Amino acid sequence: MPSAMTAGIHLPQAGPAASGEAMRRAAILAEQLGYADVWVSDHLAVPTGAEYPPSAYVFEPLVALSWVASCTTRVGLGTTVLVLPMRNPLVVAKMVASIDHMSGGRFILGLAAGWLEAEFDALGVPFDERGARTDEAIEILRTVWTQDHITAEFPVHGARYVSMRTKPQPARTVPLWIGGHADVALRRAIDVGDGWHGAFLTPEQTARRVKTLRAGRPENSFPISMRTRWDALEDDPDLILAEIDHYREVGVTHLVPEPRQRTLDGYLRAMERQAELLRAAGVAMEDM
Repeated sequence: MPSAMTAGIHLPQAGPAASGEAMRRAAILAEQLGYADVWVSDHLAVPTGAEYPPSAYVFEPLVALSWVASCTTRVGLGTTVLVLPMRNPLVVAKMVASIDHMSGGRFILGLAAGWLEAEFDALGVPFDERGARTDEAIEILRTVWTQDHITAEFPVHGARYVSMRTKPQPARTVPLWIGGHADVALRRAIDVGDGWHGAFLTPEQTARRVKTLRAGRPENSFPISMRTRWDALEDDPDLILAEIDHYREVGVTHLVPEPRQRTLDGYLRAMERQAELLRAAGVAMEDM
């Protein structure tokens, strides 16, 4: 039998509603409402006048998740998505392993190769190398999380390990949910991912990707997740309910709505109303 659909919620991590207190309160509420997980996005630098992301005010995602981990006990902690090739993979591995340990094994590393060339330029990372850097970075993550006294070379990053130790290692396998909609991203998810995490595609656009993914990864333990722009205070509830059903029909097993509210009170009310709609649509919310 297919897995029951579950749902997380994006935290107020960016824009006018964002603050440490806002993320703390939203994460606690998410846990109380039964959401399976909470999510944050990733942008380190945003060009003036960019059409997306809608705000340049974005708290760093791994710091944000370490903050909300300390005030929650159950919800998963996810990135939607970390742009892996912009960062040193050893630093990412250490930070994720640390958060996963401290949170009791709740981290979900959503990752992708990225798309904003100006952001790569600001970081001094070659944009044209992002695919190769992503693939090798995944290899580095899994190497340092599972091996000790590591001797290896990673030429794309120019990294050389000679009997290196990188503890603490996660006490479990940290799931990697691969993001991206292009064929190369789908292939990466099939080959090395533990799940796929898309963003803002319609159910019709999602259906083709699900067909490709399930051809390579038919197992129920491989989640297919979609981040949405639903705001339950502003959008037609019947439309949200219909889209939930449509996503389920095309094979999506996990949803991450992102309210558009610009105040904390509005954001929290949108989370409450969204939870009501998800339950009305038969979404299990928490992992069963």
